Amino acid sequence: MIYRLFAVLTIVAVIAGSLLLARQQGGAPASPTVQENSWDEGYSATEARVVQTGTDGRPMYTLDAAAIRQLPDEGQVRLTRVQMTFRDADGNPWTATADQGELEQAAQHVLLSGNVHISGTLAGASGTAQISTASLSVDIRSDIVTTKDPVQMLWSGRPLSSTGLIANLKEHRVQLESAVHGTFSQ
Repeated sequence: MIYRLFAVLTIVAVIAGSLLLARQQGGAPASPTVQENSWDEGYSATEARVVQTGTDGRPMYTLDAAAIRQLPDEGQVRLTRVQMTFRDADGNPWTATADQGELEQAAQHVLLSGNVHISGTLAGASGTAQISTASLSVDIRSDIVTTKDPVQMLWSGRPLSSTGLIANLKEHRVQLESAVHGTFSQ
Protein backbone atom coordinates (compact mmCIF):
# COMPACT_ATOMS: atom_id res chain seq x y z
CA MET A 1 0.00 0.00 0.00
CA ILE A 2 2.83 2.40 0.86
CA TYR A 3 4.45 1.40 -2.42
CA ARG A 4 1.30 2.44 -4.36
CA LEU A 5 1.00 5.75 -2.48
CA PHE A 6 4.67 6.50 -3.19
CA ALA A 7 4.14 5.75 -6.93
CA VAL A 8 1.08 8.06 -7.17
CA LEU A 9 2.90 10.90 -5.36
CA THR A 10 5.90 10.49 -7.66
CA ILE A 11 3.68 10.70 -10.77
CA VAL A 12 1.90 13.82 -9.40
CA ALA A 13 5.27 15.42 -8.59
CA VAL A 14 6.59 14.72 -12.11
CA ILE A 15 3.46 16.24 -13.71
CA ALA A 16 3.56 19.33 -11.45
CA GLY A 17 7.28 19.79 -12.09
CA SER A 18 6.76 19.48 -15.86
CA LEU A 19 4.01 22.11 -15.84
CA LEU A 20 6.09 24.48 -13.71
CA LEU A 21 9.12 24.05 -15.96
CA ALA A 22 7.01 24.57 -19.13
CA ARG A 23 5.63 27.84 -17.77
CA GLN A 24 9.04 29.19 -16.93
CA GLN A 25 10.50 28.34 -20.32
CA GLY A 26 7.66 29.09 -22.76
CA GLY A 27 5.47 31.57 -20.99
CA ALA A 28 1.72 31.41 -21.57
CA PRO A 29 0.36 28.90 -24.04
CA ALA A 30 0.06 30.22 -27.58
CA SER A 31 -3.29 31.79 -28.41
CA PRO A 32 -4.91 31.01 -31.75
CA THR A 33 -4.19 33.58 -34.47
CA VAL A 34 -6.82 35.01 -36.79
CA GLN A 35 -5.71 35.59 -40.35
CA GLU A 36 -7.37 38.40 -42.23
CA ASN A 37 -7.84 38.23 -45.97
CA SER A 38 -5.81 40.73 -47.94
CA TRP A 39 -8.75 41.22 -50.33
CA ASP A 40 -12.11 42.82 -49.72
CA GLU A 41 -15.06 40.57 -50.42
CA GLY A 42 -17.33 43.50 -51.29
CA TYR A 43 -21.07 43.47 -50.91
CA SER A 44 -23.93 41.52 -52.41
CA ALA A 45 -27.69 41.89 -52.29
CA THR A 46 -30.82 40.43 -53.83
CA GLU A 47 -33.77 42.43 -55.16
CA ALA A 48 -31.62 45.54 -54.92
CA ARG A 49 -31.64 49.05 -56.32
CA VAL A 50 -28.68 51.29 -57.14
CA VAL A 51 -29.34 54.99 -57.72
CA GLN A 52 -26.58 57.22 -59.09
CA THR A 53 -27.23 60.91 -58.53
CA GLY A 54 -25.73 63.87 -60.33
CA THR A 55 -24.22 67.00 -58.83
CA ASP A 56 -27.72 68.47 -58.58
CA GLY A 57 -28.85 65.54 -56.41
CA ARG A 58 -31.30 64.24 -59.02
CA PRO A 59 -31.03 60.60 -60.16
CA MET A 60 -28.89 60.13 -63.27
CA TYR A 61 -29.99 56.50 -63.48
CA THR A 62 -31.57 53.74 -61.43
CA LEU A 63 -30.57 50.08 -61.64
CA ASP A 64 -32.91 47.41 -60.29
CA ALA A 65 -31.52 43.87 -60.23
CA ALA A 66 -32.44 40.45 -58.95
CA ALA A 67 -28.88 40.19 -57.59
CA ILE A 68 -25.99 42.62 -57.20
CA ARG A 69 -22.44 41.63 -56.30
CA GLN A 70 -19.50 43.98 -55.87
CA LEU A 71 -16.10 42.73 -57.03
CA PRO A 72 -13.76 45.34 -55.54
CA ASP A 73 -10.58 43.65 -56.79
CA GLU A 74 -11.92 44.00 -60.35
CA GLY A 75 -13.44 47.47 -59.85
CA GLN A 76 -16.91 46.24 -60.89
CA VAL A 77 -20.39 45.53 -59.68
CA ARG A 78 -22.12 42.59 -61.40
CA LEU A 79 -25.87 42.49 -61.82
CA THR A 80 -28.38 39.83 -62.86
CA ARG A 81 -31.85 40.40 -64.35
CA VAL A 82 -31.34 44.12 -64.73
CA GLN A 83 -33.77 46.95 -65.35
CA MET A 84 -32.21 50.35 -65.87
CA THR A 85 -34.02 53.67 -66.10
CA PHE A 86 -32.45 57.00 -66.99
CA ARG A 87 -33.31 60.32 -68.60
CA ASP A 88 -31.58 61.84 -71.58
CA ALA A 89 -30.39 65.47 -71.66
CA ASP A 90 -33.91 66.66 -72.59
CA GLY A 91 -35.49 64.77 -69.69
CA ASN A 92 -37.01 62.02 -71.84
CA PRO A 93 -37.21 58.70 -69.94
CA TRP A 94 -35.43 55.58 -71.23
CA THR A 95 -35.72 52.02 -69.95
CA ALA A 96 -33.33 49.13 -70.58
CA THR A 97 -33.61 45.49 -69.54
CA ALA A 98 -31.01 42.72 -69.75
CA ASP A 99 -30.12 39.32 -68.33
CA GLN A 100 -26.80 40.62 -66.90
CA GLY A 101 -25.00 43.86 -66.34
CA GLU A 102 -21.71 45.27 -65.15
CA LEU A 103 -21.24 48.63 -63.55
CA GLU A 104 -17.83 50.21 -63.24
CA GLN A 105 -17.02 51.44 -59.75
CA ALA A 106 -16.46 54.87 -61.30
CA ALA A 107 -20.12 54.53 -62.38
CA GLN A 108 -19.73 56.10 -65.80
CA HIS A 109 -20.47 53.03 -67.95
CA VAL A 110 -23.13 50.39 -67.56
CA LEU A 111 -22.55 47.32 -69.72
CA LEU A 112 -25.68 45.26 -70.39
CA SER A 113 -25.64 41.80 -71.95
CA GLY A 114 -28.01 38.98 -72.76
CA ASN A 115 -31.38 39.75 -74.30
CA VAL A 116 -30.95 43.54 -74.12
CA HIS A 117 -33.97 45.74 -74.85
CA ILE A 118 -33.96 49.53 -74.60
CA SER A 119 -36.79 51.93 -75.30
CA GLY A 120 -37.40 55.65 -75.10
CA THR A 121 -38.27 58.74 -77.06
CA LEU A 122 -35.76 60.79 -79.00
CA ALA A 123 -36.52 64.50 -78.84
CA GLY A 124 -38.27 65.71 -81.97
CA ALA A 125 -39.17 62.18 -83.10
CA SER A 126 -42.68 60.87 -83.18
CA GLY A 127 -43.12 57.58 -81.39
CA THR A 128 -40.88 55.44 -79.29
CA ALA A 129 -37.54 53.97 -80.34
CA GLN A 130 -37.05 50.33 -79.36
CA ILE A 131 -33.68 48.62 -79.66
CA SER A 132 -32.90 44.91 -79.20
CA THR A 133 -29.39 43.47 -79.20
CA ALA A 134 -27.10 41.01 -77.40
CA SER A 135 -24.98 43.62 -75.57
CA LEU A 136 -25.02 47.35 -75.06
CA SER A 137 -22.88 49.98 -73.35
CA VAL A 138 -24.53 53.02 -71.79
CA ASP A 139 -22.26 55.99 -71.02
CA ILE A 140 -24.28 57.87 -68.42
CA ARG A 141 -22.27 61.09 -68.41
CA SER A 142 -22.27 61.62 -72.18
CA ASP A 143 -25.68 59.97 -72.92
CA ILE A 144 -24.19 57.70 -75.57
CA VAL A 145 -25.48 54.16 -76.15
CA THR A 146 -23.29 51.82 -78.25
CA THR A 147 -23.03 48.24 -79.45
CA LYS A 148 -21.02 46.38 -82.09
CA ASP A 149 -23.51 43.47 -82.12
CA PRO A 150 -26.42 42.95 -84.50
CA VAL A 151 -29.28 45.34 -83.70
CA GLN A 152 -33.00 45.22 -84.33
CA MET A 153 -34.62 48.64 -84.06
CA LEU A 154 -38.22 49.74 -84.24
CA TRP A 155 -38.45 53.50 -84.55
CA SER A 156 -41.78 55.26 -85.08
CA GLY A 157 -43.23 51.92 -86.18
CA ARG A 158 -40.55 51.31 -88.82
CA PRO A 159 -38.20 48.32 -88.50
CA LEU A 160 -34.47 48.72 -89.07
CA SER A 161 -31.61 46.30 -88.57
CA SER A 162 -27.87 46.70 -88.61
CA THR A 163 -24.64 45.50 -87.12
CA GLY A 164 -23.49 48.08 -84.59
CA LEU A 165 -25.12 51.24 -83.34
CA ILE A 166 -24.11 54.55 -81.79
CA ALA A 167 -26.95 56.57 -80.33
CA ASN A 168 -26.01 60.03 -79.04
CA LEU A 169 -29.03 60.99 -76.96
CA LYS A 170 -27.75 64.54 -76.32
CA GLU A 171 -27.41 65.32 -80.02
CA HIS A 172 -30.54 63.32 -80.97
CA ARG A 173 -28.57 61.25 -83.45
CA VAL A 174 -28.61 57.51 -84.13
CA GLN A 175 -25.88 56.06 -86.33
CA LEU A 176 -26.24 52.51 -87.66
CA GLU A 177 -22.77 51.09 -88.30
CA SER A 178 -22.98 48.46 -91.07
CA ALA A 179 -25.20 45.95 -92.83
CA VAL A 180 -28.17 48.33 -92.55
CA HIS A 181 -31.53 47.00 -93.69
CA GLY A 182 -34.82 48.86 -93.66
CA THR A 183 -36.66 51.72 -95.18
CA PHE A 184 -37.04 55.00 -93.36
CA SER A 185 -38.57 58.09 -94.93
CA GLN A 186 -40.59 60.95 -93.56
